Amino acid sequence: MTDVMARPHPLVASDRVEGTAVRRPNGDMIGHIERLMIDKITGKVSYAVLSFGGFLGMGSNLLPLPWARLRYNTGFEAYELDIDDEELKHAPSFRADKDFDWGDRSQEAALHRYYGIPPYWGGF
Repeated sequence: MTDVMARPHPLVASDRVEGTAVRRPNGDMIGHIERLMIDKITGKVSYAVLSFGGFLGMGSNLLPLPWARLRYNTGFEAYELDIDDEELKHAPSFRADKDFDWGDRSQEAALHRYYGIPPYWGGF
């Protein structure tokens, strides 16, 4: 009997995504994925929340990223985010001790406009 789990496939368990490094295309470390936000109705991943800055989790910022902005880089075994320091500095973010208001669609729309990515629910 063959081990079904040993065959390569495009799926990944959410607990394996959390904690995964996020790097720039040149390999520089930006942060790591803190958590995923999944649309309850469609079941699709809508956002990755990137943790960056701080020391040992203290004082870190959380950056909600539209999932479509990331891509997995097998060479780095990390998610890749093409973002420069200035864009990262001005990106919508929140402190780790607060939370983004996921119920406020206007905040989500502003987030998608910032990244130039159509919202997962359609429109722009």
